[in-house]
Amino acid sequence: MADGRDNDPRSRPHESRRDKRRALANEHRLLALGEAVDNQSGVTRKPRKHRPHRTRRNLIISAIALLGLIAGVVGGGYLYAQYRFSTIPKIHVAGELPQLTGKPFNILEIGSDSRSGLKGAVASQTGASTGQAGGQRSDVVKIMHVDPATGTISVLSIPRDTVTTLLANQSVYGKFNRINVNFASGPSLLAQTITANFGIPITHTIVVSFSGLINAAVALGGVYLDFPYPAKDTYSGLKIPQAGCQLVNGFEALAVARSRHYEWFENGVWNYDVTSDYGRIDRQNAFMRAMIDRAKRLYNPLTINSFLSKLPQGITLDDNFTLNELIALAVKFHGINPANMLTYTLPTAPGQSAALGDVLYVQQPAAQQMLVSIFGNTLITPTNPPPNAAGQTPLPPTVTTTSSTSTTTTVPKKAKRHTGSTASSTTTTTVATPGQQFFDPVPCNP
Repeated sequence: MADGRDNDPRSRPHESRRDKRRALANEHRLLALGEAVDNQSGVTRKPRKHRPHRTRRNLIISAIALLGLIAGVVGGGYLYAQYRFSTIPKIHVAGELPQLTGKPFNILEIGSDSRSGLKGAVASQTGASTGQAGGQRSDVVKIMHVDPATGTISVLSIPRDTVTTLLANQSVYGKFNRINVNFASGPSLLAQTITANFGIPITHTIVVSFSGLINAAVALGGVYLDFPYPAKDTYSGLKIPQAGCQLVNGFEALAVARSRHYEWFENGVWNYDVTSDYGRIDRQNAFMRAMIDRAKRLYNPLTINSFLSKLPQGITLDDNFTLNELIALAVKFHGINPANMLTYTLPTAPGQSAALGDVLYVQQPAAQQMLVSIFGNTLITPTNPPPNAAGQTPLPPTVTTTSSTSTTTTVPKKAKRHTGSTASSTTTTTVATPGQQFFDPVPCNP
């Protein structure tokens, strides 16, 4: 303006107050929108209560893009979120069951090892540039069980080496093979295989590739993890030269999430974590807690814009997912206590297969006890149960829901545990709550 008032510093406090009023109005509109979505879906919400900040726990690595999108919807405005949501690739997943209003439902979360979209040094470090890791496999297979009535979320991880009965491609992979080979034909076959083997109905599917995880971490400005010891993983490319709370970003974030050959430097020597997939699942949970904690602190519109704009690069949703469903999830679970969100790992036992080598066989009755505890009466009768070590495929045993669920895992002798856990060469039963081994990183604040 000619009178120079736009440049007058005295006008800035007024601008600041107007910005605050606009932000407050936007928050009221989002709350009203959430109530409208709830009313439409028949969900009744309790009044919001103020809760002190608590450490985010027990969330899952392949859900970061979905949960990040929810955080962005809450903070970024509906119309903008609708535009961003429309840019996320969608895929049809056959065999999904419709979501019933107010009823529990399951989201299949797939961490794909696809290198698509990676360039430069990252492509070289992950093998994309040499073609040594072509195609796609499901390095992470998790099922998020959402119960709107109780306001709870539980997460089941299925180790990638778990042997399942295949529904297709038996001429290529045989009648029985690792669960992750099913994803080579796309998410539909993987979802159908999970339902056929374990009786878990799938309502929605989300796929996150290497580039999707990297982009999400970069958009957040990285996450903070406390490494009690220097760490490395030659296979994933992880290099943490110093212990302590530090920022993990970009390729290094992917390296943490992928690490299943983890080593830590203690007492002058490098020690190897022999728990493989089990250790990786624990570290993924720690990484997820740190990432969600970072995402929920976002208030800068520019950062939210950057985060949402990068989500389409490496994430795919099933075509049944709607923005309103994401908003309803955001409103319903925005104040959930993460300590009440339990993660589980399907009980398995190590075995040998003449055709496959070292594999994991589903361990009964512990597996069915866990499934019943998590999914309850939403489970259906499996049509193609997984084989046992003898190559038999019996139906799962009949079990009843118990108030305490246990998870059975194999802990090799060399693996050190927290105080209260016992290391042995045989299978041990522990309460199914998340926990890191003493050498694993944990979320931190600098």
